[in-house]
Amino acid sequence: MTQEITLTVEKAALEHNIATLRAAVAPAAIMAVVKANAYGHGAVETARVFEGAGVDWLGVADLDEAVVLREAGITAPVLAWLHAPGETFERAAAHDVTPAVSGVEQLEAAVAAGVRAVHLCVDTGLSRNGAVESEWPELFRRAVATHDTVPVEGLMSHLANTSPADDGAQMAAFVRATGMLGDLGVEPRLQHLAASAAGLTFSGARITMVRFGIAAYGVSPFDDRSSAELGLRPAMTMTAPVTTVKRVPAGEGVSYGYVFRPERDTTIAVVPVGYADGVDRAASDRASVTIGDRTYRVRGRIAMNALVIDVGDDLVEVGDEVVLFGDPTLGRQGASDWAAAFGGIAYEVIASLSPHLARRYV
Repeated sequence: MTQEITLTVEKAALEHNIATLRAAVAPAAIMAVVKANAYGHGAVETARVFEGAGVDWLGVADLDEAVVLREAGITAPVLAWLHAPGETFERAAAHDVTPAVSGVEQLEAAVAAGVRAVHLCVDTGLSRNGAVESEWPELFRRAVATHDTVPVEGLMSHLANTSPADDGAQMAAFVRATGMLGDLGVEPRLQHLAASAAGLTFSGARITMVRFGIAAYGVSPFDDRSSAELGLRPAMTMTAPVTTVKRVPAGEGVSYGYVFRPERDTTIAVVPVGYADGVDRAASDRASVTIGDRTYRVRGRIAMNALVIDVGDDLVEVGDEVVLFGDPTLGRQGASDWAAAFGGIAYEVIASLSPHLARRYV
């Protein structure tokens, strides 16, 4: 029943968020990250909105995502930073995609492929992607040697967002990398360390560009600050219709395992959304939804293609629209509310949504 589930994406909200974020970090450039199907919002259509809103760059995880954008006619600069072993970067050159390289092997392959430019990715303490500090001298030396052919356009890293002290230590490491590269005669025009959280709170980490992911979609990257407090608008609303309404007597088991048995006679409504659609099963018996201006609890276990809500004695009919999440300022549950229900983060709620769900852009 996935065709009955709709993800509505409000273009004006995306545009508003970009304008708000640009003002917050000016004069730094901004990159809108559209990896993971634009955090569930639909990569191509969302990239078109961001491009129209004047973002300086688009960011993706890998070249597969980058090529999809180019084949759809997206012309904004695109950076891709995760690469499979043995990547030749021929696709990057053919589609004018800028790769971020994390080592000498990737750099040499990118140069051999004839890419337009590269960003050097360094590990400043996240211990994930990027060259570690002992590798910087050789990577930088090789990059400077080929700079006239394939310019080093950018230097990047990623913060762990652990604490001000830890972020400060990473910032210091990034400054060392910048200095080492500068001593060799190259100062990249684009230097980017901060993503959404640091971009909004750690002004020193903005440098010359900030990569905005979750914030661009109007979802707060913080546990203690809402989107509205940040001046952002959640762009996505997830809805589905009620497909079944039935009266259930007190004590009757509902859904798998009978983890919910109503204490009194009640009415339940079935909604055709489940974990196959990306709704986390761990939110069972804990999450809430809205119908009209009323909030109802999800009851029993979320199944592969359905969840059940307890509507008590309210009049709910087949076909009524159920809002799973949207903009909390409109009285709806937010993505962060669903995340709290299963002990996760809002990123998971939106990025886990099935790409097969219908997305409507308004």
